[in-house]
Amino acid sequence: QVQLVESGGGLAQPGGSLRLSCAASGFTFSRKAMSWARQAPGKGLEWVSGIVSDGSNTYYADSVKGRFTISRDNARNTLYLQMNDLKPEDTALYYCARDPRKDSDFLKNGPVYDGWGQGTQVTVSA
Repeated sequence: QVQLVESGGGLAQPGGSLRLSCAASGFTFSRKAMSWARQAPGKGLEWVSGIVSDGSNTYYADSVKGRFTISRDNARNTLYLQMNDLKPEDTALYYCARDPRKDSDFLKNGPVYDGWGQGTQVTVSA
């Protein structure tokens, strides 16, 4: 069964950085595209970033472009999200999500989710 375990969240100051990790198991990680999504208090789910199965293409929401970097290590079955220049509006519960597709243009086709982690909290505050 799909298991996704996020870590790395915490409290950061505006302008600071955090690196999220997502350890995957129960499926062939290297054959699936992956996403990060987030949900702020009182708001709906927002897709943040996606990466294709071999890591060759990455995609970002406009709200994080230029500040966040998604990457993956298929040998370690791990997905990452490097978050720089954090803003208070980045405060949210961040989820790692599996995509049933191997490759997709996330901006053109939209994200698809078929497995979730439990989330890791990111709070940006002075």
